[in-house]
Amino acid sequence: MEKKDIFWQWFQDHNEQLIALGDLEEKERHELENALQYQLTKYHDGLVYEMGDPTANGRTLTFSAEGDTDLFRYVVELVDAAPDLDWWEFVAFKQPMGTELKVRFDHYLFDTRKMYFMQLECEEEPEMLGLRVAVEGGESQDEDFQVGVYVTLEALMGEFDCATMIGYMETVPVPEEPFKAGFNPLDDLPKFVEWFKAKRDAE
Repeated sequence: MEKKDIFWQWFQDHNEQLIALGDLEEKERHELENALQYQLTKYHDGLVYEMGDPTANGRTLTFSAEGDTDLFRYVVELVDAAPDLDWWEFVAFKQPMGTELKVRFDHYLFDTRKMYFMQLECEEEPEMLGLRVAVEGGESQDEDFQVGVYVTLEALMGEFDCATMIGYMETVPVPEEPFKAGFNPLDDLPKFVEWFKAKRDAE
């Protein structure tokens, strides 16, 4: 039996417990969540999952490679092999979360309504996007700050597009007049990405 099939067999064996996850005692819930992550790691190290809140139509279980493109094929393979189970929707990669977001990373809070972007050329990889992101504190070289900006872009674009399309990113402080300086609202980035992909594919 292949590793992906072993994972899904375990999932089906524990399906009723997973459906009732929110009704379990805290200790039992954490044990089941950890067991699910353990089984996912046994399938392939480096993958994680996010479980959405339950709705009237069920629950979404999203599998992620945390932006590591070398592992993307394992995410796709796992979701393609998923059984058809009532109440569950299995999704490959973190999806876009919309616009006007507030994203917290470490002790930083990023408000997309107060952030801006400008396209930069990627000379070595013209099919990729270069981005200059204007953000309060953008002069910071703190690694957590830079990762937080990337996580914010990922929340806007989705994991797949963010990992496969951004070839370069730099941050700068927000200028006094962002639009006169050539910046666009960061909340316009998803539409810009779609335009960029269409333009690239047409060439």
